[in-house]
Amino acid sequence: MRKAKAKRRLLLPDPKFNDTLVTRFVNDLMLRGKKSVSFTTFYGALEIVEEKMKEKGVTGLEAWKKALQNVTPAVEVKSRRIGGATFQVPTELRQDRRVSVSNKWLILYARKRGGRSMKEKLAAEIMAAYNEEGGAFKKKEDTHRMAEANKAFSHFRF
Repeated sequence: MRKAKAKRRLLLPDPKFNDTLVTRFVNDLMLRGKKSVSFTTFYGALEIVEEKMKEKGVTGLEAWKKALQNVTPAVEVKSRRIGGATFQVPTELRQDRRVSVSNKWLILYARKRGGRSMKEKLAAEIMAAYNEEGGAFKKKEDTHRMAEANKAFSHFRF
């Protein structure tokens, strides 16, 4: 590389929970630079989760963190072209990439859910992921299954 590696920007913790992971999630949730709307959506979703999970005695933040943990993949498959053939090569993920992928999957499958407001869709996806079900959890399982099936090509790692 010609230039020095770009420095990582430090994220400020969010105002309510004082957690940088929340800020990172909100940044991924944000559309068109509207961070305040994103924070409102996220906090509203956590309130809905907390309301619906009262009998389990779990706070909204704890449920969200457990849901993220359940959705976080350990490996992914990357396409690698070798001698005219394309192989799906399983590769282990770095910790920051794991967080990024899990955030994006949770948000993607929340957006794909039907009807209602984004708060309710995000809350429903968080509760589904907490209970190890839903689109984002299924995506993780499929990714792990794909990596397991293509374990024979792991020597093609780059």
